[in-house]
Formats: sequence, C-alpha cells, structure tokens
Amino acid sequence: MTPEIIAFDADDTLFINEPYFEEAELKFCSLMQDYLSQKDISMAIYQAQISNLPLYGYGIKGYILSMIEAALEISNHRIPSKAIGKIIDFGKDLLNKPIELIDEIEETLAYLHQKKYKIIVATKGDLKDQHRKLHHSGLGRFFHHIEVMSDKQLMDYQKLLERLETEPSKFLMIGNSLKSDVLPVLELGGFAVHVPFHTTWLHEKIDHEVQHPNFWSVQKVSEIPALLNL
Repeated sequence: MTPEIIAFDADDTLFINEPYFEEAELKFCSLMQDYLSQKDISMAIYQAQISNLPLYGYGIKGYILSMIEAALEISNHRIPSKAIGKIIDFGKDLLNKPIELIDEIEETLAYLHQKKYKIIVATKGDLKDQHRKLHHSGLGRFFHHIEVMSDKQLMDYQKLLERLETEPSKFLMIGNSLKSDVLPVLELGGFAVHVPFHTTWLHEKIDHEVQHPNFWSVQKVSEIPALLNL
C-alpha cells in the first residue's frame, strides 16, 4: 500500500457525531411517548429518513425534517404546534453541539501531514454543517481538500478521484462505516481502513464480514501510520 492521497471520513472518524443524533432521538421519543412505543417511534423516524434521502440527503436538516414528518404521521396530524417547535429546537441544538475530537486523531493527522501525504476529507452530510465542524475542530489545517459528498457509492468515489486526478491504486480511504467508507473503495480498486466507532447508524450497518487484500481494520486511528510502514 503506497497511497498518494489519504482520505478521512468526518463524522465519528474525526469527531463524535452519532451519539448526538441518538440523544436527539431519545428526546423525540419522549415527546411522542403518548402515541407509540419507543421502538415504534424510532422506526418511524428511520423510515422517514430513508424515504427522504433522495430529497434531503444526509445531515441534521434532513433529519429534523424527517422527524417532523414522522411526528405528523405518528399523531395523525394532531401534534400541537408547540411540539413541532420543540423538534426544531432539537435540530438547532444538534447544529450547536461542541466539537469533540476522536481520541488521537489530531496527533495522527499531524504525523501524516508531516510525512507529506496529501490528506483530504471525504464525507457525507450537510455542506455548511460539515465545514462548520471542520473549522471549529481545528483540524482543517491538515487537509488539502474537503469533499462533502451527496452519497458515498462507487460512482461518487469515481467522480472524486477524477477531480483529484488520481487512480484508485493511489487512494486510501479511512472511516468508521464499512458500507460507505470501505466497500465502494475496494470495489473501485482502492485501499480502505476501517476504524470502528462504538455506535453506528442502522443505515450504515452491513451483515457480513469484509475480506479483501486491500482492506485493514484497526481499533484506533493511531495504528494507521504502522500500516503505512511509517
């Protein structure tokens, strides 16, 4: 593995994200507890999110719109306007969460940057929110390029590599999602490293193990330099 470009996912790879969404979901379940069980409420949110992905994409704003849609469906459109206001506040709270870095990520990025690798961000989500998090995280100085993608499938990575004017054999993707950060890159002929996070959104889970000569899994990002023989 001799990559020229090393790409990092953002959410739950650079900084913590999913636990904040889980916290918002618990607040929503509490708000809607008179209508359904917590399990059914959570499934209603998830189904709304998935059906709305082609319209809203990934990110907080689409998540909150899906929450409002789920609330209307769960309540048969009887939910009070005050409750809708609370759901909007859940979204604003998410957008103002403090940035909490993943352990050892700053030191790892600094080391790779010192070694003259071209480091980029390749992530999904809302453009403005991702740029906000990268700015406030203090990590932006390490990255040559920031790509906020509408999705992370094979075609999306192909377009990314074309813009970067590089080939799959020179590209390494690092992230916490096997579905989004690993499988498409391997299919393309690139390299991928999985750094698991303790919680993963249901949509990003897969039901099989990954076995591929271009794939590695580590427990923490500080193990990555050793994979590159640094």
